[in-house]
Amino acid sequence: MAVSIDRIGETCDLLGEGPLWDVAEQAFYWIDSRNGIIHRLDWASQKRRGWDVGQKIGSMALREGGGAVCALQDGFQFFDFRTGELTMIEDPEADEPRTRFNDGKVDRQGRFIAGSMAQFERELALGSYYRLWPDGRLEKLVGDIKVANGPCFSPKGDIWYFADSRARCIYAMDYDGETGAISNRRVAADLDQWDSVPDGTTVDADGNLWTAMVVSGKVGCISPKGELIRTIDMPVSYPSSVMFGGPKLDILFVTSILDSGNRRADEAEAGGLFAVTGLDVQGVPEPRFKG
Repeated sequence: MAVSIDRIGETCDLLGEGPLWDVAEQAFYWIDSRNGIIHRLDWASQKRRGWDVGQKIGSMALREGGGAVCALQDGFQFFDFRTGELTMIEDPEADEPRTRFNDGKVDRQGRFIAGSMAQFERELALGSYYRLWPDGRLEKLVGDIKVANGPCFSPKGDIWYFADSRARCIYAMDYDGETGAISNRRVAADLDQWDSVPDGTTVDADGNLWTAMVVSGKVGCISPKGELIRTIDMPVSYPSSVMFGGPKLDILFVTSILDSGNRRADEAEAGGLFAVTGLDVQGVPEPRFKG
């Protein structure tokens, strides 16, 4: 089967991010980070709905009990899809106006991890990664990050991957699912060697990393050994994040950027959502936040 890339719908996001396929709903979610929009696409009907959260949104995850947990401009908050209301959990960087929250993902045990970044002075390592536990505890995991991106977990959940886009690196750490302990930080992939930058990242069922290579207009597949084993040329300059979904988890959804604030694309389809089929690869189901 030949690889095919098709645009889904007509949405045009300034900063498309956070693709999320939910197995229970058979629905696809993604965000426009700059416009503060959450999109939902029902797969069976292909009907889209959107919610305006009223501020920049870095990432979101669905909750087991309904609604979503979000990493927003103003910290971690719950979002109610029925009422459109936000409920504050905690803003660990309330005293640091130079940062905002960015990418996030739920671990295999149902804890939400999200990172922050410098909004304007992106050479400054002002960002950190935090973990939100189901009981509401929030802890800092890693600091000295410039642009937090691409957190994801190996299929077994025993490796946590995360990127610093400004450093052009994806890192890996051993991850104890039971206790949450992290250790042995190392470089999983240095994208500088391929003249690119990692953005949103996911894993497939074989444990390979798939990442949006945002400045080179490609999506890359990276082996657990850090080898670039496959690339897909996208019809836009700035693909921003990736996630496997669809009924068989064999469609690679790709968000893209029209104008992120420091990058602007010229293609007619920039800011669109794309589906890559024919890869002969399956993803793994994304868990919901247990809080």
